[in-house]
Amino acid sequence: MAEPQPDAPPDAHPMFDLAGRVALITGAGQGMGVGMAKGLLRQGAAVVINDVDPELAEARAGELAIYGPTVAAVPFDITDLTAVTDGFRLAAKRVGPIDILVNNAGIPLSAVSATPFLDIAPSDWPPYLDLNLYGSMNCIKAAAPGMIDRSWGRIIQISSGAGRIGLRIGQALYGAGKSGIEGFVRHVSQEFAPHGVTTNSIALGLMENAYQRNPKFLGRTIEANPMKRPGSMTDVAALVAFLASEEASYISGQTINLNGGSHFN
Repeated sequence: MAEPQPDAPPDAHPMFDLAGRVALITGAGQGMGVGMAKGLLRQGAAVVINDVDPELAEARAGELAIYGPTVAAVPFDITDLTAVTDGFRLAAKRVGPIDILVNNAGIPLSAVSATPFLDIAPSDWPPYLDLNLYGSMNCIKAAAPGMIDRSWGRIIQISSGAGRIGLRIGQALYGAGKSGIEGFVRHVSQEFAPHGVTTNSIALGLMENAYQRNPKFLGRTIEANPMKRPGSMTDVAALVAFLASEEASYISGQTINLNGGSHFN
């Protein structure tokens, strides 16, 4: 018969416990951002739902309230630094200072046309950098000073395998934006780490939301994947919750591939 286990010490707490932390997730009105919000709420964090669409942000915050104690919608356009700064102030007033920033908003691969670079007009270049690069930089600019002042913070950048490898599927501009923000994250991680703030990227492979929208075009990516499936909301949410936790305090400046072991994204 097994010996009874001693009671847990008074200071013990569940691993990946985020109680008392406040997270803001950009682009969380739909897609993978919703899964990330659920995951952080389940770990005890208060979550601020950001989206450029106010109605979408409010609707999603209402639906997610069953998963955690505090959910608030704070819509703003991440490409507008003034709007971002005002949005972070409002979030702090309504919920509390932001401890965890998840930069999820951007042009999703599922919405990107598969067009060779030379066939894209220069007038169509800016959105790829405005959203995927400058938008994330704006949010880090707004979030990091408070994290540094409090000596604790987590910045998690959602990126893509398209920013790490070359693909012959017309994703040059999308990949440029993702490559740029990954490089930026690596550099600022060195500046923030001495202050207790970790800064990491997650490079997503093919995810279920993109595959469901275009299974014919993306089918060969599934065939090249060792697991023969796209990634799920649960897969992303689990990694985000880990990187946001105290247990990940010694991980910074990294890009973690979440792609089922694929070398083809």
